[in-house]
Amino acid sequence: MDSSQLWEKYKRCLCECPEVGVSFDYSRMNFPDGFFEKMQPEMDKAFKSMDALVGGAIANPDENRMVGHYWLRDSSKAPDAETKKAIDTTLARIRKFANAVHKGSLKPQKAKRFKNVLTVGIGGSALGPEFVAKALGGSDDKLKPYFFDNTDPDGMDDVLARIGAGLKETIVVVISKSGGTKETRNGMLEAKAAFEKAKLTFEKHAVAVTGEGSDLDKYAAEHGWLERFPMWDWVGGRTSELSAVGLLPAALQGIKFEAMLKGAKAMDAVTIVHETKKNPAALMALMWFHATGGRGQKDLVLLPYKDRLELFSRYLQQLLMESLGKEHDLDGKVVNQGIAVYGNKGSTDQHAYVQQLRDGVNNFFVTFIEVLKDRGGRSMEVEPGATSGEFLNGFLQGTRGALYEKGRESMTITVHEVSPETVGKLIALFERTVGFYGTLINTNAYHQPGVEAGKKAAAAVLATQAKVVEYLRARKGKAYTSEELAKEMGAARDAEMIHFILRHLAANPDKKIKAKAGKSQFETKYSA
Repeated sequence: MDSSQLWEKYKRCLCECPEVGVSFDYSRMNFPDGFFEKMQPEMDKAFKSMDALVGGAIANPDENRMVGHYWLRDSSKAPDAETKKAIDTTLARIRKFANAVHKGSLKPQKAKRFKNVLTVGIGGSALGPEFVAKALGGSDDKLKPYFFDNTDPDGMDDVLARIGAGLKETIVVVISKSGGTKETRNGMLEAKAAFEKAKLTFEKHAVAVTGEGSDLDKYAAEHGWLERFPMWDWVGGRTSELSAVGLLPAALQGIKFEAMLKGAKAMDAVTIVHETKKNPAALMALMWFHATGGRGQKDLVLLPYKDRLELFSRYLQQLLMESLGKEHDLDGKVVNQGIAVYGNKGSTDQHAYVQQLRDGVNNFFVTFIEVLKDRGGRSMEVEPGATSGEFLNGFLQGTRGALYEKGRESMTITVHEVSPETVGKLIALFERTVGFYGTLINTNAYHQPGVEAGKKAAAAVLATQAKVVEYLRARKGKAYTSEELAKEMGAARDAEMIHFILRHLAANPDKKIKAKAGKSQFETKYSA
């Protein structure tokens, strides 16, 4: 197409949503003529399915659960008075608790007031809070945010070193729905040990966000933690940012979480509309279906041209890949579905992988996020007639055009600024898109059996490790190669696992397992 034809297509393919200050441009997607008409029956099913989900239908059949993250920002949509009350009460408690911390009426054990918040979680209990903290935080934060989002000891040591003497002014939010998530449990124990080392009582600094009656809930109640906030089984981890999971850390940091909820509610009103071309989530779901052939044939590359949105791609990785990456569809048929997501930010990525996007394998489609407002005030000119922000805008347009010239597809979401309302809108937009797309490909977007399989496999490794250590300690002084040990233990089939276990044990002092190097790893001998 020449520039005049592209302009006309742009005008046809720009979904403007002035009521939420967001527009969605899909003019650089090469969908065929008649695509919308062909897909309309499928979209009608998606709209019907979404209406049922919001109304309280069992939308997660594998776990026989409702899916209610849309109720979080509009409790009037909840299916019963009890659920509505639980949402409203929790929001009021978050507000009251954060205010007490900020005013200093709720104090730490040995300091005048809290100045830091350490959030301990993983997956949906960390990715959303981290994204929001980066997107909306700043020098005027009421509490400085830190995160334990893995079970890496060195990573936790690094966070604790950065907190330093400020540990006595740190409130810890431990987030786990079941209370049994090992990574979060480990982080909690590491944090507790750090507080004890500093002669502080961990319980006087700790808050739980967990399922009512969970192991963590019971533990926090028994040990007198500062407060406990609920996680409900009708909110999945990857859609929990607008529950206490994300709102409590945000509120403690000083972010206006009510504005996030307001933005999400406004976007929900736009994305529930049954007219596809006026609904940005419906349009985006259809563009995903077109780009991937409805089979995950291409990756989604997210390019937000704003530093504050740098972590959005990590948040969306879980939202999309855990929701859509499924072996079976709702009929039990093997489909191996999903959409891979990667990205960082523009224009940084122009100096990283945009070269391949433009000239290499065409196995992706791009979603640009354009933010119109550069900063709070005026900007200096970095060269005559141009500011830094104008360069950034130029790089966005230039990359979008350069990709299209080579037949690479993209869509663009435009917002006015990065604010709490905007972040709420973006979260809601992608949540709804995932829901629509899940229906289009006939999958359960609200369970994660693969994640549970990984947890079970990890438990098996740790059980084998305990047997390895016990076996070696019972034969002190005797050395074995990994293969010899596996055979002697009657676990020859697990030789590779035992090899990995022994290497790790020998590299760390905790279990006192020694290694005597051989000519190769397989000839290295291990002993207690």
